[in-house]
Amino acid sequence: MDSDLLTSISSLVDTVSGVVWGIPMLALIAGTGIYLTAGLGFMPLRKLIYGFRQLGHKSSDGEGTIAGYAALATALSATVGTGNIAGVATAIHFGGPGALVWMWLIALVGMATKYGEAVLAVHYREKDHTGQWVGGPMYYIRRGMGEKFTWLATLFAFFGMIAGFGIGNGVQANSVADGLHSAFGVSTTATGIIIAILVGMVILGGIKRIALTASALVPLMAVGYLLAGLGVLASHIDQLPAAVWLCLTDAFTGTAAGGGFAGASVAMAIRYGIARGIFSNEAGLGSAPIAHASAVTDHPVRQGTIGMLGTFIDTIVICSITGLAIVVTGVWESGENGAPLSAMAFGSTFGSLGTPIVVISLSVFAFTTLLGWSLYGERCAQYLFGEKAVLPFRIVWVLLIPVGAVVNLKLIWGVADVMNALMAIPNLIALLVLSPVIFKLTREFFNREEN
Repeated sequence: MDSDLLTSISSLVDTVSGVVWGIPMLALIAGTGIYLTAGLGFMPLRKLIYGFRQLGHKSSDGEGTIAGYAALATALSATVGTGNIAGVATAIHFGGPGALVWMWLIALVGMATKYGEAVLAVHYREKDHTGQWVGGPMYYIRRGMGEKFTWLATLFAFFGMIAGFGIGNGVQANSVADGLHSAFGVSTTATGIIIAILVGMVILGGIKRIALTASALVPLMAVGYLLAGLGVLASHIDQLPAAVWLCLTDAFTGTAAGGGFAGASVAMAIRYGIARGIFSNEAGLGSAPIAHASAVTDHPVRQGTIGMLGTFIDTIVICSITGLAIVVTGVWESGENGAPLSAMAFGSTFGSLGTPIVVISLSVFAFTTLLGWSLYGERCAQYLFGEKAVLPFRIVWVLLIPVGAVVNLKLIWGVADVMNALMAIPNLIALLVLSPVIFKLTREFFNREEN
């Protein structure tokens, strides 16, 4: 393709991305979360411990394909990724320490959004021809809102399938390949081929193998990263209270320029905090409910309380470790951005091991995202084209991984960004329209539990 034409297309896509991810979209996502939180009487916050207890719940009359905790692990495998390391750093780079507070706030209301998504996904799920339970926004739009909205369900599935190849495939493969090449000199081509083989070994086995792998990898990678992050915070424990106070004050006053930091207004803190928080935990995009629809459970609300944990773990726990490490070490004023900024924070404690820790964490996070998003894309393709599309989709998914590892992904990232926004719109509409169903199921379930 002619370079000038490619540049023009890329510029157009960037412009469209800026529009669709502008203030109206962020307000719609945040507003939906606030509305659901209020309508549920702040239940997701009040029942957080209850949700963790449900991870060990076993029901004799539950139906599904994979265990409830495995569904959560699968959803987390897709959300815990580059956003937790590079995304948080970018938010602080542009929005200052206060951006971290806005990430927390959008996550707290996002718990209600993720809860509602999981409830609807289980309530309106159905069995496919192989006997597996399938669901997600395309199903609860069609079955909950009625056949006349089938076109909206189709739009979600189409946008979700296309977005997967960008944000869930090419971008992740490129992140791993680039990180390993920069840190250890590993060939990007070799990395792409190896990742493709590993991913193929998992996803060709279907959702049960993906869930099994996610259940093993996600806790391991999360705990490993958290321990390293806590090590950074522990080594700067005397600066931690001041760092937290800086985040809280800057969230509502803005951040003055200093060092290599250009300064940020309150509006910038809000914009980048909310945008990167949503990018990380995906609350409102409609991706996670595709995994939760397959869970073995006796009631949609039970799985909903498990589903909302994904946002809490992803943003309130993991993103906080990255963000606080960056602020407490003072590297946020360096002018650095993205994963290198996170590496600087970890390097302040672990020296030359800081970069390898971040690169390896980023690589494992991105690998699991390749697994989780392969399921999302597959389910969207299955909805659009039927069972016959499943195996071809998996093969194409694997074959495109080496391509993503070596090409310039600026255009692909931009297209994926737009597709993410476009898949969120049908999902948010459905959440608002079907909110009475969410509220009714919630009341019935907890009335039953308390009696």
